Amino acid sequence: MKIVRTFAILAAAALAWACSPKKEAAPSGGDAGVVRFATDWRAQAEQGGFYQALATGEYEKRGLKVQIIQGGPGVNVPQLLAAGAVEAGMGSNSFIALNLANQGAPVRAVAAMMQKDPQVLIAHPDQGIEKIEDLKGRPILLSDASVSAFWVWLKSKYGFEDAQIRKYTFNAAPFLADKSVAQQGYLTSEPYTIEKTAGLKPKVFLLADNGYPSYAAMILFPQSAIEKDPARVRAFVEASAAGWKSYLNGDPKPGDALILKDNPEMTQDVLDQAREKMRQYALVEGGDAASGGVGVMTEARWKAFAEMAIAQGVYPKGLDYTKAYSLGFAGPAPK
Repeated sequence: MKIVRTFAILAAAALAWACSPKKEAAPSGGDAGVVRFATDWRAQAEQGGFYQALATGEYEKRGLKVQIIQGGPGVNVPQLLAAGAVEAGMGSNSFIALNLANQGAPVRAVAAMMQKDPQVLIAHPDQGIEKIEDLKGRPILLSDASVSAFWVWLKSKYGFEDAQIRKYTFNAAPFLADKSVAQQGYLTSEPYTIEKTAGLKPKVFLLADNGYPSYAAMILFPQSAIEKDPARVRAFVEASAAGWKSYLNGDPKPGDALILKDNPEMTQDVLDQAREKMRQYALVEGGDAASGGVGVMTEARWKAFAEMAIAQGVYPKGLDYTKAYSLGFAGPAPK
């Protein structure tokens, strides 16, 4: 549930890809309907729409034979795509797609199932912290990957400084032991587990509701697939969008059953609260998706994100950020 955990290994994979001889993803055994889809972490509600689409036959009725490859610490999505081991993969945030573009990896984001990145900052409730700006100057527990991702935006917008950074190892104990410390988290995960295990209702600041422009839960396809078989790409995006609508607004039991099968460590209460948070904060169906449909992306949104990252020195000024994505696969079919 710690989405930014994949950023560092994705960056390394993109660099290795760029430095290797030019290659295209291998064909899927001659069957154009096969899509092996690699997720970014172990099965969880944040991938629920994909599991729901599989469980309810949304992929099948569009002629697709989909297999979800569960992510985890040792799963490297771009590497799997490069080797042709999967036909599609999940991108956690907009930095990932831009990083791939920067390294010349022939992969594009074709849809963003979450209009809002669920990344949050979490603080103790009795420290006079009422808005995200109040965290300036305070110690914040961050993973190495986060420092290269959303921390860049926090420094740009709020003037946060690297001196605030404390090492985060995805363990809430240091946060619970020191009321002056804040930590990173995921809207649908850490706030709930902290409250459940410690009886503490933390202050939670969703970065997206404070202007953070990153997409999340993106669908990545190789450029070769986009060019050679756009109908298959669109079918996968459409089925996934239908799965997300069903998972959030219908009966989620089919998707949950597959999630629990893939990840026995997951529990139903965690799934239930995560799904409620996704609805409450309109992570999937808010923003441009409210009018453009689940998964839609826009040029303006990508431009704003790229300009922010370039201004902070994450990418060179000459980066062609348009190579990070391909529009037109999500939302209403083109006429």
